[in-house]
Amino acid sequence: MTATVDISPRETEVLELVGAHLSNAEIGARLSISVRTVESHVSSLLRKLELPDRRALAQRAPEPAAGPSHPAPVLPAPLTSFVGRVGERAELAEMLKGHRQVTAAGPGGVGKTRLALAVAADAAGEYADGVWFVDLVPVTDPDLIATAVAGALGLGEQPGRDMTESVGAALADRHALLVLDNCEHVVDGVALFLERLLATCPRVTVLATSRARLMVPFERVYPVPPLSLPADGGSDAVALFTERAAAVGRSPDPALRDQIASICERLDGMALAIELAAARYPTLGLDGINAALSHPLRMLTGGSRADERHRSVRGALDWSHALLEPADRALLRQVSVFVAPFTAAAAAEVAGSEEGIAAEGLARLAEQSLLVVTASPGGTQYRALETIRQYGTERLTEAGELDDARSRHVRWCLAMAAELAVVAADWRARFDAVADDLRAALAWAADRPERRAEAYRLARFMAELTFTRHLIGESQGRYEQAAALADDPAAGASMLRHAAAVAGCRMHGDDMYRLRRAAADAARRSGDTVGAACDLATAAADAYRFSGKFVRNLPPEEALALITQARELAGDDPAAQAALALAEAGRALTEIGATPGLNDNAVPMTIARAERAVELAHRTGDPLAESAALDTLTCAQSWAGDTFAAAGTARRRVTLLSSTPDTPAGTHELIEALGEATEASLGTGDLAGARRWARQLADHPLLAEVGHRATGWLLVADALAGDIEGTLTGSIRFLDAWQRADGPAGSVLGPPAAAVATIHGLRDDQDAWREWSALLSQLDPSPRNTHGYGAVFDAMLLLHSGQAPEAVERLAPEPGEVWQWVTWIWLHWYVALRAEAAVLARSSDARDRLAEARTVVAGNPVATALVERAQALLDDDRERLLATADAFDTAGCRYQSARTLVLAGGDHAARGAATLADLGFAPMIASASTTTSE
Repeated sequence: MTATVDISPRETEVLELVGAHLSNAEIGARLSISVRTVESHVSSLLRKLELPDRRALAQRAPEPAAGPSHPAPVLPAPLTSFVGRVGERAELAEMLKGHRQVTAAGPGGVGKTRLALAVAADAAGEYADGVWFVDLVPVTDPDLIATAVAGALGLGEQPGRDMTESVGAALADRHALLVLDNCEHVVDGVALFLERLLATCPRVTVLATSRARLMVPFERVYPVPPLSLPADGGSDAVALFTERAAAVGRSPDPALRDQIASICERLDGMALAIELAAARYPTLGLDGINAALSHPLRMLTGGSRADERHRSVRGALDWSHALLEPADRALLRQVSVFVAPFTAAAAAEVAGSEEGIAAEGLARLAEQSLLVVTASPGGTQYRALETIRQYGTERLTEAGELDDARSRHVRWCLAMAAELAVVAADWRARFDAVADDLRAALAWAADRPERRAEAYRLARFMAELTFTRHLIGESQGRYEQAAALADDPAAGASMLRHAAAVAGCRMHGDDMYRLRRAAADAARRSGDTVGAACDLATAAADAYRFSGKFVRNLPPEEALALITQARELAGDDPAAQAALALAEAGRALTEIGATPGLNDNAVPMTIARAERAVELAHRTGDPLAESAALDTLTCAQSWAGDTFAAAGTARRRVTLLSSTPDTPAGTHELIEALGEATEASLGTGDLAGARRWARQLADHPLLAEVGHRATGWLLVADALAGDIEGTLTGSIRFLDAWQRADGPAGSVLGPPAAAVATIHGLRDDQDAWREWSALLSQLDPSPRNTHGYGAVFDAMLLLHSGQAPEAVERLAPEPGEVWQWVTWIWLHWYVALRAEAAVLARSSDARDRLAEARTVVAGNPVATALVERAQALLDDDRERLLATADAFDTAGCRYQSARTLVLAGGDHAARGAATLADLGFAPMIASASTTTSE
């Protein structure tokens, strides 16, 4: 009897989002909670709803509601109860307590999976971070084991690391039990995965089920025995037969116990064989089952006891199969090609029959326990237990039907993939439902020369679909697989270019470079010398543009050699000339940064080269080529200190990309462009624009798993605007994602840490300020922190605290003394705050600093208002001072507006203090001359 389960409002929200097939990081970002909190809710839901894994949980999710979410009672409905095995459960549970990796081993049909699930459920309370179940049956590629585990854990892929690393990082400090079911067909891959996992996750315990031991360090094997047979006490085997027979409509008379016991003995206590026999009880009775077991099909002679048990299941399958109508036998064989749950419509396609006929046959197979039936949002689904599926595959082979059935399966998969090419609201769920079959069909077709064309199409579909699903590591591999399967070298070159773009999205610069060079080779083989020239030039340009994504430092002479080769092949083709111009501009820009003391013409010449690259790219009509050139021009303008030109070019780039398709190359360019546009807008005081671009970056689905990268610039923009709520909310995701990524250092992560630290300081939360300041020191000890953004944020906090002399000291270096590349987006902020600090500290050079700052910041609304406010304070001009409050409001900077009112004194000060309090800031501390006279 089932009971109503109450789940909390937050759990209801999480359940809905699991049903939408979002990862834990995506759910956390949507609900503004940490990933660990999401994990706790998911673990709780699995426990409350008595479900084995995330896939089952997604099927139990309610339809997303249009209005507010309310807790909904859910009825747990396990398909069948677990019978007996009290002693085995206790023994296996005890073994788990003393060993980090336990393998429950035994032949197919002995009951390994059910025993493992029961033991895992019993032990759930002993693992603070939950129990996680992973069914490996659908995994046909050993390289995708980590992907399957990640899916069960709710992890997406983090750009910059592979899935095994992501899983290891997620479980590194977790106390959890991981159940890996059905490992035997990918045992080598499981062994490699577990060696890496157990080495990095000291508090994780693994319970595996397999027909053979895994041969990994720490492994302890538990041989799963058959169900207990009749003895002096009770019999688990008899209890299982009795319960399953009752479940299909006919409860055996207790007086028949001895006859049931005899049948169970003949079946060696094998759970699957007993269930198959029990399913026949309503129609055959015990006499009929005995007669069937006596039929000399493939029965039980010789061999070891383990082999006998295996043959017991095989024998039960044989006679159960023999009792089927011929059409149902054929259907069972045909559907064995599916590795994941399937619908009646899918079965009809693969079996070559009508859907109604297939549905009737599937129902009859389910009645005989040969298929398992589950309800899902997409309709009724069927699946065969792995032992039965393997049996069906053997029967297909014996009937000479295997190639035909798999061929129809491939065609069905191609049709499904074509449908998925159109992304709709329920796209993720539909893709996840068929992805394992797409992979299995591709694995089969790729090994058969006569199926090469279909394998190529399927590999290309999978590359595109997995990219859309943000499985970018698999996407890159599928593009490479498609390139290897392509009969036409030109098509192979195209696939390699896509693979290179995906590698860029993954932050794998070395792969990006390797694949571009491979594309050039393929293009040359196809006779496309122009395409080869473009690829070689692009490989060189990528090495310049994305050097931070490379592990290997590319020698300058290697990139130069690529440009030389490209020039020899390019001819006068416009696209090739544009690619060459971009590579040359990138080389010139790199030389500026690497070579001190260049002549005064170096920067203008570099800008001219970049402008030429933009012009040539624009002529080609390729927005991605133009975007790459605009990126180089933005950097050159930034180097020259032309902040407004850089911002205009960055905005132009984002606008250009806003209407491009979501291809890997377009996505790579857009992510880079949004970050660049945000930085440039901050540099010009365009806070509204900066927050708009930064929000797009934070919401980009490809960055969902790297929230520290996604939210970084939004934190900076929100902090400068004085948005405490936005900053604190975003900081949860930033810190959580950074910790899950093993705490990488990087100068790009410094500004957001400084921004959050400053907000905590302005709130007078000293503990949080110290925590984030320590994090900042860990993230970025470079000059960017010392002289760039670090000085700006420190000065804001010092001025708020009435420490103007200390702010003067913090901003002591002249702007021209600080390397331009370090300070370019911070220059206006730096000189404006430097002037204000001088005024508030009554420095003798305050008026000179104001004059200098006014020239530098002209056109920047926020920095100009800072300078005007400082000038008004110096001149004791209240009217002019109050005008700057309006200027700050217009620029979207409420903190500085309220600060202005406090500085104005009198009634204005009280209103400003109230506004600061409403915004969440601590009271300002006034310096000696911070207010104007009445």
